[in-house]
Amino acid sequence: MSPQLIGQLRVGLAQINPTVGNLESNSHLILEYAGKAASAGVHLLVLPEMVLTGYPVEDLANRATFRSASKKALLELANHLGDYGDLVTIVGYLDESPNRRPQNAAAVIHRGKILATYIKHHLPNYGVFDEYRNFVPGDKSLVVRIHGVDVGIAICEDIWREQGPVAELAARTVGLVVVPNGSPFERNKDDLRASLVRRRAREIGAPLLYVNMTGGQDDLVFDGDSIAVSASGEMIARAPQFDDGLMVRVCISSLIV
Repeated sequence: MSPQLIGQLRVGLAQINPTVGNLESNSHLILEYAGKAASAGVHLLVLPEMVLTGYPVEDLANRATFRSASKKALLELANHLGDYGDLVTIVGYLDESPNRRPQNAAAVIHRGKILATYIKHHLPNYGVFDEYRNFVPGDKSLVVRIHGVDVGIAICEDIWREQGPVAELAARTVGLVVVPNGSPFERNKDDLRASLVRRRAREIGAPLLYVNMTGGQDDLVFDGDSIAVSASGEMIARAPQFDDGLMVRVCISSLIV
């Protein structure tokens, strides 16, 4: 997982293990990896789904006090991330809609400020997931320009569905797609993930970087298995399962090297 040294946009995928409900500990973990990313010359650091709160939060999402604490912790984290200069960081957290309903969100942070937020569109309600009960969905795609590259964002289930963010990002002709995930381990799921990520990259016409968390929560185990593929669907890099770390790749326009 050694970094490459050329290109317009160097991206770091932080495959890490947050703790559900422990905002302070998770903030320290994020800052630890922000430091590692900055030292590696990373321009964009992408962290897993809801990394600030831990995942899945289940009924904690329905506590107004916890939602407020999540948003406050995000503001404090953004301030500290400002210490890492030009590093852009995508952080998953618990937000709420204007009518104070919980939302699964990701924030784009740069120089101490929250520049944009993306709300997860597709909320799984099968198997081990109960997100449809706990969250309200977003309905807008998000593209941000970082070092001259238009970067689209989707969250986990969003790339498993044919429509919604996948189709919207393809129509917006992005140069890169990044996908924070909280995807639990299942037997043979690594093959399904790889096939899906390759197919979505080809459909969108851009490299796709998929970062997943590690660790466990109750009866769920998260295995990492973060993936980087080119616009043609070629596997460029894959992080080991069940192992924390920072994977760094370089994107040049619509290419990954």
